[in-house]
Amino acid sequence: MTKQATWYFDYISPYPYLQMARFDQLPADLEITAKPVLFAGLLGHWDQKGPAEIPAKRRQTYRYCHWLANKRGIPFKTPPRHPFNPLALLRLTIALGSNFDVIAKIYHHIWGTGHDGQEPESLKILGESLGIESLEKMNDLISEPSVKLELRQNTEEAIQKGVFGVPTFVVDEELYWGDDALDMMTDYLANPEAFSRGEMQRLKDLPIGVQRKESRL
Repeated sequence: MTKQATWYFDYISPYPYLQMARFDQLPADLEITAKPVLFAGLLGHWDQKGPAEIPAKRRQTYRYCHWLANKRGIPFKTPPRHPFNPLALLRLTIALGSNFDVIAKIYHHIWGTGHDGQEPESLKILGESLGIESLEKMNDLISEPSVKLELRQNTEEAIQKGVFGVPTFVVDEELYWGDDALDMMTDYLANPEAFSRGEMQRLKDLPIGVQRKESRL
């Protein structure tokens, strides 16, 4: 029986790129629907900062991703500036059907070879690799109202499901956030009952002991 999973991602994060390289570890009968979302929209909804907005975390994230990619043998080069505006890339993905061949090419362009994520000349080179003959044609594709609407709907859907970061898999309404949660999701797919009893069940509704007040140092 085919199993279903939804995968939410944004090119602004290198972690979906690193995670995609491990998709061959997933069950062959798992059907994945990829949905581009605007990570900034998730951050805004949950009122949190992204990793690149905290200076020490920014440096750690870049260095860690570079180290992890080298360890896994994945081509990796951080783009010349980050964060960048990913809207064109996300809308282009939707315009071209949100299939994994397109997603892989875009990710390789940005994080595999280190091209800029928003500069027109970089987008032109990317478009040519995807069979789009000009930047004007790309702009026509990503300016379609239906494309813009789908990206907005994807982001709203992700928020409704509780998604707070990328990449996130959603399987049977359970969230698996981050590259490092892939093994956990694989275990769930193999034995979902183990996640609905004992300590795993108790942790779903763990009471809050204290709430942090806003700090004004």
